Amino acid sequence: MKLTILGGGGFRVPLVHGVLLRDESDDRVTEVVLHDIDEPRLRAVTEVLAQHGRGVPHAPVVRATTDVDEALRGADFVFSAIRVGGLAGRTLDERVALDLGVLGQETTGPGGLAYALRTVPVAVDLARRTRRLAPDAWFINFTNPAGIVTEAMQTVLGDRVIGICDSPIALARRAIGALGLDPSRTDIDYVGLNHLGWLRALRVDGTDHLPRLVSDPTALAGLEEGRLFGPEWIAALGAIPNEYLYYYYFSREARAAIDAAPQTRGEFLRDQQDAFYAAVARDPATAADRWHRVREERDATYMREARAEDEQRDEADVAGGGYEGVALAIMAAIGRGEESSMILNIRGGGAVPGMPSDAVVEIPCRVDRDGPHATALPPLEGHMLGLMQQVKAVERLVIEAATTGSERAALAAFALHPLVDSVTTARALLEGYRRAHPEVAALFGQ
Repeated sequence: MKLTILGGGGFRVPLVHGVLLRDESDDRVTEVVLHDIDEPRLRAVTEVLAQHGRGVPHAPVVRATTDVDEALRGADFVFSAIRVGGLAGRTLDERVALDLGVLGQETTGPGGLAYALRTVPVAVDLARRTRRLAPDAWFINFTNPAGIVTEAMQTVLGDRVIGICDSPIALARRAIGALGLDPSRTDIDYVGLNHLGWLRALRVDGTDHLPRLVSDPTALAGLEEGRLFGPEWIAALGAIPNEYLYYYYFSREARAAIDAAPQTRGEFLRDQQDAFYAAVARDPATAADRWHRVREERDATYMREARAEDEQRDEADVAGGGYEGVALAIMAAIGRGEESSMILNIRGGGAVPGMPSDAVVEIPCRVDRDGPHATALPPLEGHMLGLMQQVKAVERLVIEAATTGSERAALAAFALHPLVDSVTTARALLEGYRRAHPEVAALFGQ
């Protein structure tokens, strides 16, 4: 099988390659094509992969190219982790919002909307190229904001676009571990949008064990989400929120912590990765060792603003995710019939009552050779459904703005987002992002 990785010079690409190296199936991926528009980064990541693959007899052949059509042609699977505007763009997304007293985060709130405005046109173009050059390919999208980008691409590729994220399955695994359940026998009830969801139940033979965890402050203290949200709030919800809901439930505290930090997360990653790529260019032989050291630092500082100053991430929390494992499981299910259950961003098709049937939602799925099949879920109630509906409406306005150049839709998206408290602020945000990003200015004809 041929796997094309768009954004192939990205820092996390070796994680995907790592799971391919551990796959010894006869029907494994045999060819990996990396595509990126940044040649120095592409060379650096190619060198990391070459060093990781030495001595592995079944390692896939790796090629690199800056020609996107060449990369896509004949692919069986396409994995997308592009970042339009790079980390420099992310830092602007964060700073424009923070300067206006609004949460500055890359996917949640106005920063995510700005990111989507410049990413959706590129993603839709990639979808059209994929339809032309690899019509039978399955497209696995990790490009953020993953829910928005996946829904926009589905207008071209339909259900052959699958959005993935490591947060939901990481949460479920931590909760299953805290309860001592058998993962293979546990049915997960998780529902939401990308970076906005709740773990509502963990059932074994029809019995829901999650209430035991939700009502146990001591057990919750050993769980990253328990420390993040506090046992009282989790008990009040009767569910465990995805970590990104911290920005909704504790927006004032999150904003204050980000403001007080010497750097935003984007600025930290920009400086860290610039140093990594420069070092590899000077000394390619150290590429793999340097990558491992930088990755450990990156993982340890994730969502620093949500933790106490001296609080370190538990090893189990760091290891709890694994979007690369989700990607491999999708390819194994579709490519060789290894049926699997996972949490994905797909078209709901009525699985989530109260949400449009054609809306992309983040829910448990069964995946087989025909692709993902949504699991029907119990109805949502109260603020969960309301928040999902409001944020989905915002997402669709952003897609409209990004695909039609509608300034009206863009302003409405910013103004209606739950984390933006004023239409006046929304206007200032839109104007700020126009000044910061040539792609956004060009979208609206300026």
